[in-house]
Amino acid sequence: MGATFSEKILGKKAGEVVTVSPDFILSHDNSAAISQEFAKLGVEKIKNPDKLVIILDHVVPASAEKYALNHKLIREFVSQQGISNFFDIHHGICHQVFHEAGFALPGKLILGADSHTTSYGALGAFSAGIGRTEVACLWATDEIWLRVPETFRIEIQGGYAAGTFAKDLILRIIGDLGADCANYLAVEFTGAGAQNMSLAERLVLSNMAAEMGAKNGYFEPNQMVLDYLEGRAQLEFEPIFSDPDAVYERTFTFDLSDLEPQVACPHTVDNVKPIHEVAGIPIHQVLIGTCTNGRFEDLEVAAGILKNRKIHPSVRVLVIPASRQEYLRALKAGLLEVLSEAGCVILNPGCGPCLGAHQGILAPGETALSTANRNFRGRMGSRESAIYLASPATAAASALTGKIMDPREYL
Repeated sequence: MGATFSEKILGKKAGEVVTVSPDFILSHDNSAAISQEFAKLGVEKIKNPDKLVIILDHVVPASAEKYALNHKLIREFVSQQGISNFFDIHHGICHQVFHEAGFALPGKLILGADSHTTSYGALGAFSAGIGRTEVACLWATDEIWLRVPETFRIEIQGGYAAGTFAKDLILRIIGDLGADCANYLAVEFTGAGAQNMSLAERLVLSNMAAEMGAKNGYFEPNQMVLDYLEGRAQLEFEPIFSDPDAVYERTFTFDLSDLEPQVACPHTVDNVKPIHEVAGIPIHQVLIGTCTNGRFEDLEVAAGILKNRKIHPSVRVLVIPASRQEYLRALKAGLLEVLSEAGCVILNPGCGPCLGAHQGILAPGETALSTANRNFRGRMGSRESAIYLASPATAAASALTGKIMDPREYL
């Protein structure tokens, strides 16, 4: 009997418990809180500081004294512990910067103090989110126990229909299967449709595997991934693949050719409806970007719709490139100029309003359409506001009319 990717990388059969030492450990602005937990352990030095990757991205630049103090404590801790893999406020969102900097590698085990650490499965890694206390213990011991997850296999067939994108696919998957369908399970995205996806598209699915409850969301690394990692990989690596006769918990099939634009409605990610059922709902704010949809491809789609047009006067449109690299790519290609001329506000790379801390939080009674990954009550500010999730194309089309709109009318 063959083994799945997760069974191979963790070295045990599904359901067993194994003690592992990860290749990299991610944290972001919560590192100050983690360092406080670390101090409670009575350990002075991190056991393997070269494994730590700390990226400031959640509230950057600091919007209040408490955030400034948090950043200051992290910088001091990084210096005291000799942590070399530190990325300050100008780099961008951790889940984009992490793979740009060459830490997300096929066959590697990556754990992070953020639920969307699942993102790096797009490059063939086993990457999972864990709690702050667990990360503090990892800093001290370089070991943690994990339960080897059973695996869902999601086979993707066909090609995208007009006006649909990776965001529409993952919303359809979550809407059909449920937000808790893969709790503590692994998810493998397979099939010709998966292999033909760009890295940006893969990252959307792996990122939002967390919204299915998944421990990790994995794609087989292909030549495109290997070419991307050429010259940037931080370590030698060897891709790991599931065996042809591996045993899966369940297998699902999704056909891209019959997909239409999807929208996740308040206040859960699995409250998903096709665009024709929600078109016309008024909105006050549009957010294009974040770690889910803030890459060059996403900004290019939005700019293609907004070029030589103006956003509706009743709508505020915020644009957040996922990283400085993606910001510069979009800047040099003229995309940011197009978006700005349409009336968008271009923000610095970071998490911004996605977590409801600063840069465009919602007031009571307001409604947002966002390309982010979560729409929980209060996620972007007031608990009396509402968040819809959609693709950058749907977001851009909706910005033109002040209401949720089918992007196919503008493509």
